[in-house]
Parts: sequence; structure tokens; C-alpha cells
Amino acid sequence: MKRVFSTADIDPRDRCAYWHDVVCTNIADRDFSPESGQTFQAELHLGAITNIRLALCVTSPMSMVHAARHVGRTNTDELLVCRLMAGTLVEEQDGRETVLNAGDIVLNDPRRPYAGKLLQNSKLLILKVPRHLLEDRIGDTGVMTARTIKRAQKEHRLTSALLGMLPAYSTNPESPALDIVRDHALDLVAVSLAAATDGGKARVSSARSFALIAVRTTIESRLSDPDLDPESVAAAAGVTLRFANQVLAHEGTSIARLIQSRRLERCRRALEDPMQVRRTVSEVAYGWGFSDLTHFGRRFKAAYGHTPSEYRRNVKTS
Repeated sequence: MKRVFSTADIDPRDRCAYWHDVVCTNIADRDFSPESGQTFQAELHLGAITNIRLALCVTSPMSMVHAARHVGRTNTDELLVCRLMAGTLVEEQDGRETVLNAGDIVLNDPRRPYAGKLLQNSKLLILKVPRHLLEDRIGDTGVMTARTIKRAQKEHRLTSALLGMLPAYSTNPESPALDIVRDHALDLVAVSLAAATDGGKARVSSARSFALIAVRTTIESRLSDPDLDPESVAAAAGVTLRFANQVLAHEGTSIARLIQSRRLERCRRALEDPMQVRRTVSEVAYGWGFSDLTHFGRRFKAAYGHTPSEYRRNVKTS
């Protein structure tokens, strides 16, 4: 991640004002109250995982308030998934109060007021997630704010670990693996939010969410295998073929269609990649599991409006 601000470069008398401006611009509109204005220190680092923006705040103790008057000046098309990297955070939203320690995660919705207090020198990673990416997975998130996802609980360890690695992934924005990392991170966050919500009515049950993750992971790891088929995916994911397709039907797809769409997407990226310009179209197609070039050409044109060769030529001339 790239450091975009540090109070070390600012006169102590102006640090809080500058910090307020940079956070309101890059994260969400809010007010701040440092424990000590004279010794207040902070840094902001920014990055991204495809369309999820990352902000890492490193600060000395302070309080923060996102009040009703701030809502209109904030992008409410995003949800804030926060992972505390170091320190202690006390937070409140929607009448619920939670305490986070290092590794814990919480969801904030900038459409409604919330408040928090960092009790010691802290590092807070904030994922600015397009709202629909989470709501498509778990429905209404209103009952899920200010619910602590505890790293110490075994059902949340993988979620916390992957979110903690996102700053390192964001250093390579051109990596084709970032889409996979983003989807896996969101799937895990969705499962953890559902599990952490007492009485929450998530649109997708935990069993269905785990099935989605298992199916997607299996497909991604074996896309280049020409023998990959719905039956083998379901078997590797540990679910029945019928149940897997029922789960994917809520996403508007099936195992077979998901295999095809992911293969087409990988082929599209390869055809755009200048480092792979010496690979023929057939090598790209066979490399990502297609065994019939005629079928591949038809499916590619249906998806992207051009044959694979036309698509590559257009990329070169654009």
C-alpha cells in the first residue's frame, strides 16, 4: 500500500485538521477527537483489490463520530469492513456496542451514524466494499453492523487471516489473481457476518455460503483441467451436484456455466496480456481447459462480441 499522508510532515498544531480532511476525503466524513492534540500522530496508506479500496489508518488514541450530518457527505454505496491490525477499538452502531482486539473484524454502514474510540496506538484496515457485492451474498446487512467477528473463534480465523494479507496483495494491482482474492475474501466475510449475527436472517445460510466457497475454490484451482465437469466439482467440494446447482441458481448460474464463464474470463485476460502475445489463440484456449476450438470461439464471441483473434487485434490497436 502507498503512504499518502503522515502527521510527521505537519506542524503539531495543524495535525488534527489535516488528518480530518484526508480521512473525510478518502474514507468517510466524520469528526475526530484525539486523546492528546499535542502528541497526536497518524498515517494513511491506500491501496486496492480490484474494485475494493483499502485504507490503512495508523493512529495514536482518538475518538471518531460519523453523525447524521455526515451521511449526506459520504459515499453510501459502499460498506466498510474493518479489520483491526493492532490496538483496541470500542465501537457502536445501531444500538450495538462491540470491542475489537487485534485481528477482529466489524462491519460499518455509512448510511447510518456510528462512533468509535481507539484506546491505544492502533492500526485499522478499512475495506470500502461496493454495497451490492456483500448484499448479493447475504442480503440486508442492517442486522450485521457492530457485531464482532473474533479472530480467536475458529470459524473466523481464515477470514481474519485473509483480510490481514490484503495490503500485501494490493502491491501488485496488475495481478490476475486479484479477482480470485477479492471473491474469496468477500465470501469469507459473508460467512463470518452470518455466523456472528444472533438471529440475523441472512439471505444465504452458512451451509449454502460454505458450499459457494467450496465450489468456487474448486473451479478456480482446476480451470486448466479439460476433464473438469460439474460432477467432479461437486465431489471435490463435498456436496451433491443437485445442492451445488441449487445454491448457484441463487447467483443466476450453475456449475457448468460458472466453469465456462471463468475459463472465458481467463482467456480474455491472456489475450489482453502483452506478455502472452506469442501464445496462439489455440494455446490460450487449450491452456485454460477448452478442448474444442470451434466451441471456444462461439462462446467467446457470445460473451465479448468478437472472436478471440478479433479481440486480440482490437486490444493491440486501442
